[in-house]
Amino acid sequence: VQGTGGSSAVSKCSAAARGYIQDRFLRLLVGRRRRRAPLVHRGYYIRARAVDHCVQDFLLKTQSHPRTQILSLGAGFDSLYFRLKDMGLLHHTVVYEVDFPNVACQKATLIKTMKELSALVGDIGGEGLGVITFSGEDYKLLGVDLSELSELERALEEAGLDNEIPTLFIAEVVLTYMENSRSDALIQWAAEHFSQACFLLYEQMHPEDPFGRVMQQHFSQLNSALHSLAQYPDCEAQQRRFFEKGWTECSIMDMNEFFTCWTPEDEQQRVQALEPFDEYEEWHLKCSHYFVLTASKGMEPSWTPLLSNMTVPHRDGPVMMAGSITATVCAMHSEISGLRRYGHHSVLIKPNVILTTGGFGEEDGQHCRMRNFHVLIKHAGYWKAGCVKKENPDKRWDERLYHTVSCLSNSLALVVGGRTSPSSAGLGMLWLKFPETYNASDPDDITVELVSLQPPAEPAALRWRHSTTEVIFKGEKYLFLYGGRSAVEPVLGDWYFLHTQELSCTVIPVGGPVPESRHSHSACSWKGGVLIAGGLGAAEQPLGSVFFLRELEHGFQWETVETHPPLIPRYSHTAHVHDGKLLLVGGVWFHSSSVPGIAVIDLMTGLCLDYAINVEHLEWPLMLHNHSSTFLPNEKELLLIGGGGNCFSFGTHLNPEPVLLNLSNILTSH
Repeated sequence: VQGTGGSSAVSKCSAAARGYIQDRFLRLLVGRRRRRAPLVHRGYYIRARAVDHCVQDFLLKTQSHPRTQILSLGAGFDSLYFRLKDMGLLHHTVVYEVDFPNVACQKATLIKTMKELSALVGDIGGEGLGVITFSGEDYKLLGVDLSELSELERALEEAGLDNEIPTLFIAEVVLTYMENSRSDALIQWAAEHFSQACFLLYEQMHPEDPFGRVMQQHFSQLNSALHSLAQYPDCEAQQRRFFEKGWTECSIMDMNEFFTCWTPEDEQQRVQALEPFDEYEEWHLKCSHYFVLTASKGMEPSWTPLLSNMTVPHRDGPVMMAGSITATVCAMHSEISGLRRYGHHSVLIKPNVILTTGGFGEEDGQHCRMRNFHVLIKHAGYWKAGCVKKENPDKRWDERLYHTVSCLSNSLALVVGGRTSPSSAGLGMLWLKFPETYNASDPDDITVELVSLQPPAEPAALRWRHSTTEVIFKGEKYLFLYGGRSAVEPVLGDWYFLHTQELSCTVIPVGGPVPESRHSHSACSWKGGVLIAGGLGAAEQPLGSVFFLRELEHGFQWETVETHPPLIPRYSHTAHVHDGKLLLVGGVWFHSSSVPGIAVIDLMTGLCLDYAINVEHLEWPLMLHNHSSTFLPNEKELLLIGGGGNCFSFGTHLNPEPVLLNLSNILTSH
């Protein structure tokens, strides 16, 4: 548990070094330096921002009181006191910090030996007596085990804590490491013993969905299990907990909501531009698994820093599900690790033959950007997997992620876009040629030839997280290239018509209301045009709009597809059209109470129904984002390949096996 405190201090320090948070004191308190990933920087940024927002609000609301105090529980190597003191916010406030005795002693030694720190505090001596490891005019550092409540109470009394003045308790990912009976007792003690009290809690929730299971497993492996999750799995349970323990006001929100509603737009944009970033799914999932809670009692006026004056967009209770679809592991005749990947693309190159290319995953026991192509062939009722032989393989493939592959004939496909690293320019186009005939019982028999485009591709292709969809105009086939993002533009809203023979961009007039820019959306061919659904928009907010690009006599026209109830905004899903119905598979949304399953939109009536995916037959968490899916119309089945991602600092999850969903019961005509 003490190790988690040290590692979070290192992460905060790395975020400060990159400009996410302003904090010149962390580097003095944190010994080791490590550069963390951009996803981790964002996670610690939002945590620091939420805590600072609530602490500063407390100091502002209580500035008319002659004396106030802050008690930071499990403070570790946090720099809160030094930042507040440096900003001149502690005129009449004393800060008490409590942590394990050895942590408190280490911190006290650091403060005494660092001039910058000791000058701010002003050491008044008196430490080393019992549990007080450092004592300043307005700062007391105590070494006590928080789970021993009577010891804690005695130590605080000795240090001068006053239970009659406004007091803010801070517990930033601390209580969850204690047994529930002990953390509950602490929450109740704070409410009962202090006449004017406020409590700030930041920790994890939603243990049972796929991301939650990966998160729990990570902390268990560190030998620091998260105890509160089973009893208090969500916002409602945490709120009830505080009311039952004697607090009269309590508000709570997850971190997606905090970032959207409590972070000014210019600040959101500043943070989004600090580093090349392309892990939106994991950022939003991380934020939906952490909450910030504030509770108070006896405060005049009441302290409610999280009650927004605006109506909150996504706190409308659980998603109504129309039913569920059972997931089963796909029966395979050959195991292959290469299908464990995400950010890849799968395409049906012939009936019952699926080619999977690119992405990030597992190859030869290593996690890497995938070089090999893999094929799945259905033969005699079973799927067989094989590794494709590449003819003239070279740098042209570039191990790309978030590209598209469009099959143009039974021996030719076009790869468009994709990226290596998010800081590098997008990749162009490439032909894949494969034989017209093959041995259906032997997946390893298939060869693919990579052919560069002469002359080099259109600059239009230098993008990723886009879509390429076949459309027909005046009897000619075109690929409609839409949306996505590039190394320069975080979101694109432009489109191109690529003539499938010459691969040149053709100008075709398009009218109607232009959809807002988006990436990670879905696109399906339908009636000669394209259906675009969902995606992530300009402010990194999921979109719920559906558009149809319809073929007319002289060009195309954008039309809005109205859905009712409105489609819940989502992105990073896949989509298929069957029999007048649009199916959206998986993805990420902001409803932290559940994960997206399958949405079925009736394109005639606009009726939109969400179905949950029942995973009881799977022994592992099924993460349905950055996956690929193939619809098999004869069986009315969906085959899901890959999916998953880098789950914050909890490790990478890759769905280990392909999964089948039988849709026959939801696709039967009503």
